[in-house]
Amino acid sequence: MSFSRPGAIDLSALKNAAPGAPAGAPRGPAPAGASWVLDVTEQNFQDVLQSSLDHVVVLALWSSRAPQGDDFNRVLATVANSYGGRLLLARVDVDTSPQIAQMLGAQGVPFVVGVVKGQPVPLFQGTADEAQVRQYLDELLRVAQANGVTGSAPPVGGVAEVAEEEPADDPRFAAADDAFAEGDYATAISEYEKLLAANPADTEAAERLAGARLLDRTADADLTAAREAAAQNPDDLDAQMLVADLDLSGGHVDDAFGRLIDLVRRTAGDERERVRGRLVEMFTIVGSDDPRVAQARRKLASALF
Repeated sequence: MSFSRPGAIDLSALKNAAPGAPAGAPRGPAPAGASWVLDVTEQNFQDVLQSSLDHVVVLALWSSRAPQGDDFNRVLATVANSYGGRLLLARVDVDTSPQIAQMLGAQGVPFVVGVVKGQPVPLFQGTADEAQVRQYLDELLRVAQANGVTGSAPPVGGVAEVAEEEPADDPRFAAADDAFAEGDYATAISEYEKLLAANPADTEAAERLAGARLLDRTADADLTAAREAAAQNPDDLDAQMLVADLDLSGGHVDDAFGRLIDLVRRTAGDERERVRGRLVEMFTIVGSDDPRVAQARRKLASALF
């Protein structure tokens, strides 16, 4: 397995970590209620990767819409915390951070991969019981020790658990969410579209639809080839919009917005409306409260009028 978006995750700055205590060495007493489980988003993802220079990181991609998500998170948290800091469990909700799923090439969730010195170590996809998870993590720690990564992760606070009081999954989204969790984006898109057609004011359905469409468009795309095609065909809307999609998936939000706003300036009629619609869909994915969206909206208005 390898990271599937060249340049999306910067590994060039990673240096060899100084050897620490042997992987099996006893750690100091853990603080009461300590946890080594961290919820990760695009904003702190690079920092988590950087920390894998010093200690083992386990990335666990899950979906809040997948029926088994909460239960499996508890299994992972229990096992990860039992190592007392020999590794950090970094959980990624693909519903709120679809770019990370795209970078990792995840075809479904749960999806678990180790990271040692910034490099991915494949573990497993799907659920597993505590004994199986421990076997995978023991082997990962052996790989890390062989590569000189034996440091301890600092605790991140109280024991991380999925709140029991979280509202139950909305049954309206069951069919779409199941398809999304399995990587069947075409079915998920169809189901979300039905919900949105029945209630055009349903912002949650619109957000989920936009995310599913983005992952569907970029699932099999190659960033290098897409950039070359866009450079050679500056007036090709499909080529330009694909690069914008890939930029957004890789966390390069301003680049994605800028490319499409420039395309709005250079187009007219149906073509301009098509580009504008894609840009508005990106605004939905990033979130209306993001300052980059507010700035891009102003630039879009200027480009249109």
